Amino acid sequence: QLQLVESGGGLVQPGGSLRLSCAASGFTLDSYAIGWFRQAPGKEREGVSCISGSGITFTYVDSVKGRFTISRDTAKNTVYLQMNSLKPEDTAVYYCAARAFRLCAPATGYMNWGLGTQVTVSS
Repeated sequence: QLQLVESGGGLVQPGGSLRLSCAASGFTLDSYAIGWFRQAPGKEREGVSCISGSGITFTYVDSVKGRFTISRDTAKNTVYLQMNSLKPEDTAVYYCAARAFRLCAPATGYMNWGLGTQVTVSS
């Protein structure tokens, strides 16, 4: 059974950093693309970044380019989202999801979702 579990969220001051983890089980990371999404209060969920089954990365939100980096450790079957220079507008619940394909896309085709981890950026 495909399962994803996020961790690493928390409260951080503006300008700080967090690294989110998405631990996968029931499949290997080279089989599916994995995306990170976020949903802020009162807003729609948006695709933040994705790593394909072959390890190619994409970032879909202009405001996080240069600050957020997606990566993976295939030995640990875990995908990471390194978030630097955090801003209050980055506050959201962050989710990871597996896509039904090895290729990335910003929103469609994601079939398995974690429960999310809360990221709060505040002084």
